[in-house]
Amino acid sequence: MKGGVLLGEDVIRINKLRKVYRMGDEKIVAINNVSLNFIKGEICCLLGTSGSGKSTLLNLISGLEKPTKGEIIIHKKHIERMNEDQLAKFRQEYIGFVFQSYNLLGTLTALENVTLPLIFKKVPVKERKERAMEMLKAVGLEDRANHKPSQMSGGQQQRVSIARAFVNNPQVVFADEPTGNLDTKTTYQMMDLMMDLAQKNRQTVIIVTHDLEISVYADRIIHLMDGKVDNIKVNENRVVNSSELAGIHQ
Repeated sequence: MKGGVLLGEDVIRINKLRKVYRMGDEKIVAINNVSLNFIKGEICCLLGTSGSGKSTLLNLISGLEKPTKGEIIIHKKHIERMNEDQLAKFRQEYIGFVFQSYNLLGTLTALENVTLPLIFKKVPVKERKERAMEMLKAVGLEDRANHKPSQMSGGQQQRVSIARAFVNNPQVVFADEPTGNLDTKTTYQMMDLMMDLAQKNRQTVIIVTHDLEISVYADRIIHLMDGKVDNIKVNENRVVNSSELAGIHQ
C-alpha cells in the first residue's frame, strides 16, 4: 500500500472525483476530491454513517450517477464519458449489483429474475436457463426456481439477487447495504455466499455498509466522512467465512 492506494492489477481507478448537488441556491458537496483504486479480486468495504457519501460514491463508480468532476476508469474505459446507452452495455458486460431491497421483479419467478442479465446479453434461451439454474443451485435455491418473490423469505430473495448479480460472471460486483434488511444469522449466510462466489472467479466486490461487522469480510476498509476519505485500513485478518466468527456474539 502506498499513499492509501493498494498495489496490484487495477480494475477500477477514480481520480479527483467530485459530486455536487444543487438545491436552489445551495450547493451540497456529496463527494469531495476522492481518488482511489480497486484491484482485481479485492473485497473492499466503503464504510460510513448515513450522509457520509458512501452510497453516492458507489453510484458514481458504477455509472448510476454522473460526477461533477473527475475520472472513473473501469477496465481501462472512462465511464464518466459514456452516454446512457454505452453505460447500459458496459454494465451488462462487466458489472453486477446486489441491493438492500433485492430489486427483484415481482411478476417473474426466481429463475426468470436470474436470467435477466443473460437476456440483455442475448444469450440463447437454453444456455441462459442452464446458467441461471446453476446459479440458483449454487445459492441453495434450486427447489425455489419457479417461486415468485412474494413466495420467498427475505433471505431467499437476497439469494436470488446474488445469483442474478453473479450469473454473468462480472468483473466487479457492487453491493449497496446488501444485508440491511436481514437478521444476523442470514446476514452472515449472505456474506459467506458472496465471498465464496467472488473468490472462485477472482471478482472484485465493493460493499457499501454502515455495519462494522460486515467490514470484517473486506481486504480493505475505506472509511468515508463528509464526502471525503477519512482513513483506509488494510484488514490483515479478513474473515473468509462466518465460522471464523464463532463466539463473537457469545
